[in-house]
Amino acid sequence: MKYGLPDKRGYFGAYGGRFVPETLIEPLRRLEKLYTRMKRDPAFTNEYYSILREYAGRPTPLTFAERLTAYYGRASIFLKREDLCHTGAHKINNVVGQILLAVRSKKKRIIAETGAGQHGVATATVAARFGLQCVVYMGEEDMHRQQLNVYRMKMLGAEVIPVTSGSRTLKDATSEAIRDWVTNVNDTFYVIGSVVGPHPYPMMVRDFQAIIGKEVRKQLRTLNTGKSLYLIACVGGGSNAAGLFYPFLQSTARMYGVEAAGLGLDTDKHAATLAKGIPGVLHGSLSYVLQDDDGQIALAHSISAGLDYPGVGPEHCYLKESGRVQYHAVTDEEALKAAALLAKLEGIIPALESAHAIAFLEKLMPCTKKGECVVVNLSGRGDKDMQTFMERLTYE
Repeated sequence: MKYGLPDKRGYFGAYGGRFVPETLIEPLRRLEKLYTRMKRDPAFTNEYYSILREYAGRPTPLTFAERLTAYYGRASIFLKREDLCHTGAHKINNVVGQILLAVRSKKKRIIAETGAGQHGVATATVAARFGLQCVVYMGEEDMHRQQLNVYRMKMLGAEVIPVTSGSRTLKDATSEAIRDWVTNVNDTFYVIGSVVGPHPYPMMVRDFQAIIGKEVRKQLRTLNTGKSLYLIACVGGGSNAAGLFYPFLQSTARMYGVEAAGLGLDTDKHAATLAKGIPGVLHGSLSYVLQDDDGQIALAHSISAGLDYPGVGPEHCYLKESGRVQYHAVTDEEALKAAALLAKLEGIIPALESAHAIAFLEKLMPCTKKGECVVVNLSGRGDKDMQTFMERLTYE
């Protein structure tokens, strides 16, 4: 298996590339050249890590989940606490890197798309930190589900533009952001929130998020947890999973990406792209995509706004087909149950996205044994999802 992907054309095996209007080809080439230069520039990398350390709160802890471990009675479970990052999720790791590139590109206007709102909040936060104009596109349905994050973005000075077309969720917000970018490419930097989009975005976002896996490797060496290792992360577009998995690709760790099965894989109400999708082009790259019988992009469904996307990053498609990572799907109800369990046993309320990864423990843990180690990437905290929890979880 090749680990140094993408290739020069931006492909991970058969997936990736640049499928964009001609207007964007040259800006993407310039961005690729800038990123290639900056990742070798000590001044850039030092500033990136300094901001993550002093502003975003890295490194995040690797927390031993003692009571959750006892509940299953098998391998030891550790939680990578991305929920403790500034703004409440892993998204800020990528946003800091991209906005540093925007500053070096002398772009004063930042645009972004967001689903659950965490990428929008992170973008608005870092844009405020650097004094840049910020516009965030968000589906109207997601704005209803994530009112708290909408208010946070506005308080941080961002303009939040509701998207009323299509499913009014992340897919449509991304489409609108791309239209804006095509129109205003000369003065605007598009901060993409996941490992999707045209090359070099899937590579850049993965690299900026790889700090997650790098920290886990270092933390596991300190803990001396043994050789048998399992890694779990939720997958929508797939950035938190790519960030955890990438530094371990050449290791013996077994890795599991968890998609949203929604109301079930036997229904049309899910967002399990790798389980049910077929290759197609969406938002600038070739990857697995949920499609209807006419080849049109199908509507995705998940109780989690951050997983409610009908595509997935091209590198995940490659990792699936190569067999290096296994991908599974978890339903809305299973995710809700897992969130309640983690809250009760560990005093941690996860984001609904992260709850999908926690839910996969039900399937994985019976296959493990004591002395082995399981790391779950807790990609975000549940503050933003409290309204959904209040509506769906009942307590006496």
